[in-house]
Amino acid sequence: MLYNQGMIIPGHPNNTGVKPLLIGLPDQIDAQLNYIHRGNYGLLSIDELRAAGASEEKARELMRIKLSFAFGSLRPISELLDSLAVDHRKIEIRNGVYLHRTGLNKYRIEYEEESAEVDMELAKEARYVSPYPLGIRQTSREFFSIIHSGDGDGWDIDRPCMSSVVSLQGRLYLIDAGPNLETILNSLSISVNELSGIFHTHSHDDHFCGLSALLHADHKLTHFATPVVRASIAKKFAALLGSEDDLFESFFECVDLKPGVWNSFDGFDVYPIESPHPVETTAFRFRVLGLEGYRTYAHLADIAAQSVLNGMVTEDDKAPGITAAYCAKIKKLYGARADLKKIDIGGGLIHGDSADFADDQSGKIVFSHVARPLTTEEKQTGSGADFGTEDVLIPNIGLDYFKQIAVESLRAYFPDQSLVALQILLNNEI
Repeated sequence: MLYNQGMIIPGHPNNTGVKPLLIGLPDQIDAQLNYIHRGNYGLLSIDELRAAGASEEKARELMRIKLSFAFGSLRPISELLDSLAVDHRKIEIRNGVYLHRTGLNKYRIEYEEESAEVDMELAKEARYVSPYPLGIRQTSREFFSIIHSGDGDGWDIDRPCMSSVVSLQGRLYLIDAGPNLETILNSLSISVNELSGIFHTHSHDDHFCGLSALLHADHKLTHFATPVVRASIAKKFAALLGSEDDLFESFFECVDLKPGVWNSFDGFDVYPIESPHPVETTAFRFRVLGLEGYRTYAHLADIAAQSVLNGMVTEDDKAPGITAAYCAKIKKLYGARADLKKIDIGGGLIHGDSADFADDQSGKIVFSHVARPLTTEEKQTGSGADFGTEDVLIPNIGLDYFKQIAVESLRAYFPDQSLVALQILLNNEI
C-alpha cells in the first residue's frame, strides 16, 4: 500500500493523506506497528548501527544511504499508518462503517442496514494454504548447484518470491526465506530438517517472513549474515514475537560474514556485497573449487538500478546519498562475471534494471524479482527459471550424500554403537 500503490511516495496521485488503517487488539497493534516500522527502515539510528558492529564512518555511510531512500528522514510509524484498537464495544472504522468484536478472532462489520460476520479462527488442524499450486519435484544433491525456488516478487500471485536453495557438497542452504516456505520446501521434496542453514540478504517480508517455518526444524539452523543485516533482522524478529528482547540467537546458530571479502567455510567461500537499499542489505557471491578451477554463483536480490545509484551521488558528506567512488564500486561488484547470476530486475526506486546487464559476461543470467513475463529485450540478455529447475555448476560424481547423512543420523541416534554394528542398518537401500 505504501510503496506499490504509492501511498507514501511524494507526488504520487494515491498519496492523498489518507493512511492505511491497522485494526486489532492493543498489544497486537503495538507489536505490528513496531514490526512494520522495522521492516520499513531496519536499524533506526547511527547508535544502532554502531551497536551492530559498524565503525563510526561506516555507520554514517549506511545512514546516508538509508535517508536517501527515505526521502530525507525516518518518519515515525504514526505518520505512515493509522491504528484502531478494538475491545468488546462497537466502534466506527471510517465513513459510517462499524466493527464489533464478538469473540476470539470473530467480528461483525456493519454499514447502514447491512452486516457481515467474519471468523478469522482456523479450524482444528487447519493450515493456511499457499495461493499457488507448485506440484512435487525431486531435487538432487550435487557438489555445487542452485535450485531455483522462486523468482517472483512480493506481489506475484502465481509464483514464490525470489529465492534459491544452494547445494554445497550435498548440504542444503537457503538464500532468504519468503512466504509459503513450508509449501515451497515440500514441493521440492526437501524437509526443513535437511537444511543446514540460511544466507540472509535483508529483512523485507518477501525475504524474511518464512523464518518462522525454520523454527520447526529438529536442530538449530545456521544463520549467515553480516552483523548489521542480522541486527536489522533480529530487531524485526523480536517485534514479530512481541518482545523487547533480542531472542534471535536463541533460535539460530549465528555466523557473522565480513562484507567485501571472501569468507571461507567447509568447502566453499561466500562474498557479501553491501547493497544500497532502504534497510541493511547484502547481495552474495558463492564460489566452490572444482577440477577446472572456481565455479561461481551470484545472487543479486534487491539491488538498485544504475540510474538510481547515479541519482544518489553527492559529495556532501552530510547529505543523504553516496559518493561517486562508492557508486562506482557497487556497479563493479554487481557487474562482476559469474558462471551463474540471478538478478533482481523489479525496477522502480529500490530494485534493479535488466538494461544494466546487457553487456554482462556471465555464463548464464537468470532474471528474477518480477511479477510479469520477461520482455523480448530481456530475453536477449537472460532468461527466467521455472520453479524447481536446477543449475549444476559442479556435479556430484561418485559420492552418496544420502549414505553420509544416514551415517551421521544413525551415529547421533545410537552413539554407543560402533560403525561396524551400524553397517547392518546402512547396508540397505534408501
